Formats: sequence, structure tokens, C-alpha cells
Amino acid sequence: MRLASQKANQNPRFQAARVLFAMVMREMNTRYGRTWGGYMWAILDPVGMIALLTLAFSQFIHAPPIGTSFELFYATGYIPFYIYSEITNNTSMAVAFNKQLMHFPAITPLDAVIARFILSVLTLLVVSVIVFFAIAFVSEWSGALDLGAIVLATGLAALLGLGLGTMNCVLFAFFPVWQRVWMVLSRPLFLVSGVFFTYESMPPQIQTILWYNPLVHIIGVMRRGFYASYNADFASVFYVGGIGVGSLVLGSALLIRHKSYVIES
Repeated sequence: MRLASQKANQNPRFQAARVLFAMVMREMNTRYGRTWGGYMWAILDPVGMIALLTLAFSQFIHAPPIGTSFELFYATGYIPFYIYSEITNNTSMAVAFNKQLMHFPAITPLDAVIARFILSVLTLLVVSVIVFFAIAFVSEWSGALDLGAIVLATGLAALLGLGLGTMNCVLFAFFPVWQRVWMVLSRPLFLVSGVFFTYESMPPQIQTILWYNPLVHIIGVMRRGFYASYNADFASVFYVGGIGVGSLVLGSALLIRHKSYVIES
């Protein structure tokens, strides 16, 4: 039994899994603490934004662009945006917040990124389920769900966030000014990603520009999962997936190749 245990401990995959588990637990304690307050804020943040959008726009329009529930319409727009935003922000700063751990030979910058990604995905999945169930209960919504589209939209949002976050880890190290530039570029995303409007409701000239925003596609797929009458024919899974996979592969390769520089910068 001891020999088997020693062999397992020497297995590189087993060691990598132990490192990731330890880092995920460390991130959990650091980010949310040991009380329920941190986890409650993770739920209250999207709930508060959805409630604010509902309150604001319901005063000016009689019905949402799709369906009859303002809460559900804005939730199907904000939740995928929130998933992308949280994962991008958390993974982008993974190396910067864990530099002291990077001096241990068993821990790499990529480990820090993956650990933050795992924790973010698990937390956001729970938050999303709670929010959607709560909205369905409050609004007495009883429509049919397309679980495939919902899972696909969630996966695309997570993939895009991970890919861009991994690339940002490298870019922040080589070009510190990029962190400020990224913040400026990210601010208008909330307004132009389809959170409170539909792609089809925009003029053709605006649609041509909006199509290049991958979040518009993700939100379109998410709404397809909740509204049987909404097809979102414009949405391209391959376009979003290509950006996510491409940035993830390139970012991971650069993190591995320039590990020392990224850690010391």
C-alpha cells in the first residue's frame, strides 16, 4: 500500500492535481473568506444589476423586446456578460496576485490561471442557477428551455473569458500600460453587447459593427435557450470559439515560454 501511495505521489498528473486543488482552496479563502458574506455578494451583484435594469427600463417601455418578463430578458443578457467579465478579470490578474507562489518549482503561472478559472466557473454556475430559478419563480415563467443552447452559451462565455484572461496575463507583464488600455476598452462592452437590446432591433449599419463583438453572439445563443420564438440566426459559435481557443492556445504557449519574465515583471 505504501509503495502504491508513493508511486501515486510521484505521478506528475497526481502532483499537478494536488497543486491545482491547493490553489483553488487558497483562492476560495482569499476571495470569499470563511464566512457566507463573500458568497452572498457573488449572488447579490448580478441580482442587483438585473433589478436595476428592470426598474429603469420598465418605466419607459411597456414590454421587453422578447417575451413578457423584464427580469428574464435582462438576466439572459447580463448573466453571460457577467460570466465572461468575471472570468476575464480574475484570470487576467492570476499571476500578479500569486507571484509569491511562483517561486515554488511545482507552481507555474498557468496553474494560477487554471485555479482561478476553476473557482470562477464553479461559483458562477451556482450563481447563475440561483438567479434564473429565482426569476422564473418571481415572474411565474413557464416556458420550455433549450438546455443545449444555455450550456453552449455558458461554455462560450467561460472559454472567451479564459482565453482573453490568459492572453492578458502575458500582455500585462510585457506591456504594463495594456492593463489601463484594457480597462478603457472594456467599459463600453456592457452597452454594446446586447444586454438590454437585441441584435435584430438595431439598424443594419449598426448590426454590421456589432457582429464583430463576440459577446453579442453569446447573449444571442443564451436567449435562444430561453425563448422558443427567438432563433438568433446571426450567432456564430465558430467565431466565438475561434477567438476563445486561439487566444487560450497563444496565451498558454507564451506563459510557458516566458515563465520567468512573467513572474519577475
